[in-house]
Amino acid sequence: MKQFCDKKDSILKADPTDFLKVLRSIVAVNENPAVHGLIVQLPLDSINTINAEKVTNAVAPEKDVDGDADISCSCQSKPIGQLAREVGLFSEEVEPYGTSRAKIRLDALKRMEKQPDGKYVVVTGITSTPLGEGKRTTALGLAQALGAHLNINAFACMQEPTPGSCFGARGIAVGGGYSQIIPLEEVCLRPFCKRDFKIYLIKWNVNIFQHIDPRSVLFDLLVPLRRGQRSFSPAQLSRMKKLGIEKFDPLTFTGTEIRRFVRLDIDPDTATVCICGDLFFLMGVCAVQDPGSLENEIMAILSLSSSVEEMQQRLAKIVVATSKSGDPITTEDLDVSGPLAMLLKGTLKPVLMQTVEGTPVRHNIQTLSNLLFPVFAVTESGHGADIGLEKFFNIKCRCSDLRPDVVVMVATVRTLKMHGGAPPVQAGLPLPKEYSQENLKQLERGCCHLKRQVENAQAFGLPVIVAVNKFSSDTHTELELVCGQARQAGAFEAVQCTNWSDGGAGALALAEAVQRAAKLPGQFRFLYDPQIPATDKLRTVAQKMYGAKDIELSPKAKEKLALYTKQDFGNLPVCIAKTHLSLRNDPMSNFMLPITDIKANAGAGFLCCLTESVSFILHIYIYNIRTRYINTHILNLRSA
Repeated sequence: MKQFCDKKDSILKADPTDFLKVLRSIVAVNENPAVHGLIVQLPLDSINTINAEKVTNAVAPEKDVDGDADISCSCQSKPIGQLAREVGLFSEEVEPYGTSRAKIRLDALKRMEKQPDGKYVVVTGITSTPLGEGKRTTALGLAQALGAHLNINAFACMQEPTPGSCFGARGIAVGGGYSQIIPLEEVCLRPFCKRDFKIYLIKWNVNIFQHIDPRSVLFDLLVPLRRGQRSFSPAQLSRMKKLGIEKFDPLTFTGTEIRRFVRLDIDPDTATVCICGDLFFLMGVCAVQDPGSLENEIMAILSLSSSVEEMQQRLAKIVVATSKSGDPITTEDLDVSGPLAMLLKGTLKPVLMQTVEGTPVRHNIQTLSNLLFPVFAVTESGHGADIGLEKFFNIKCRCSDLRPDVVVMVATVRTLKMHGGAPPVQAGLPLPKEYSQENLKQLERGCCHLKRQVENAQAFGLPVIVAVNKFSSDTHTELELVCGQARQAGAFEAVQCTNWSDGGAGALALAEAVQRAAKLPGQFRFLYDPQIPATDKLRTVAQKMYGAKDIELSPKAKEKLALYTKQDFGNLPVCIAKTHLSLRNDPMSNFMLPITDIKANAGAGFLCCLTESVSFILHIYIYNIRTRYINTHILNLRSA
């Protein structure tokens, strides 16, 4: 529990084994005029069962604050124009939306093309509990330490959270405590890029369905007579090149050439064009009809594109079906890639915001980090090093030609105890007693997982710094043990971080270690050559990242892989979709990694390979609904 006092904030510690002592401590805070507010961090670390509802109800209403929301509302943010000038942007390069955020025009990229690259830092983590372990909080704390405390031009480049994060058990995806993005409600409840994306999805559906209408294959409609002449569009010329037709005058086409040109000959069983909906079913609207819908690929395209031209090229390669002869049918064959690029171009502009300490944050629809390189750019990869970092390096970095300099790996005592054999952590339930008691043997067993993840990151040739995110229940001995084990595993450095409670000051040791590591000569390398067979790429990732003995392809996956190899997609990188809660596809498996299905995301530029029990549809824990924050700070409703 954390109390807000006149002079500074402090941690209120009470014996978690005695429910009455906890209540007495809260009553004392209620009667203390020097304390303005109290945060109760749930779930309560307890040996004995403690009624969390009674604890929270015991807090006086006038002193009951909602942690991150209270901190966000208490911070005075810089005017967005001032922040833009501080990071080197001209007034004509930003599009302000209110006083707290602005979109950055892509023209700024062209102006800064000749500037030398800064240092690129990627933050990852070990395999976490379902509650999350503060990876984004650590990334923002590092950016604050570099920018606000060491006076270095540093940018945090973060993925824009979905509004659904407000209902999630892992947190609201904007950091936490004194290392978060403000204003909180603008980030979570009114996101820019994803809102634009949802609007344009409707237009995408209309365009695709209109152009898949059989009437559009008639030659006279495709090449209309205008002012007595017929001419081909650039997309049609591209399709003719694909078909091997080397003619430019429509009047010279033979009947066979006209039939090949206008007849896509789509196999209806292979069409992937269904309604591309977002998660509207969570609101009672069933809009997702195809588990392999194009939405996932479009999101990937937006995250990998740095210009409208590049985005159009990628959109043109999206495979929407296969012809009866086995050839891929793309959006370019439908002649819709140009209009689609124009509809989606607004989503490419990143959003400029700030942390609680006034350091800049750049939001995008994904963690796009190839725009406005400062001295230090801090970004993050999703989930653990085995799944998120591997994709970040082998797909994102290969596409962008950017090479990171340092890897920061976030670990916690709580997670390592779980990997060491402690009872599983379940969202919505109190932590088992093992997590609030010191158990060095159990923690040391869990450090084997940390060692493996450090090795995963080192496989790419970069220095790894382990940042141990400190919780209030962690002991000094436990923290020192984790740091020592990390150094023995080969980490460049291991430091403790308290940036949740101390802001950038709590990540100074991490920032200084990052500075030292960034001075080392770069030796970045990819995990595999994309030209090798797809099965070898899958086997390399499974063995080197997950520790699997080998891969096992289902008959469906083998059939798909043979088709994609025939369609010249076999040289694309692989993207394995698997659980983020284990190094392998399932916590109980030991050796073989089963690949059940493969989908070619030709526009995004990778083969998406599914393991068992994996769905394209995101699901979230919803026990921890932040309705109190919404009612109090957004709707100005405060109950008695």
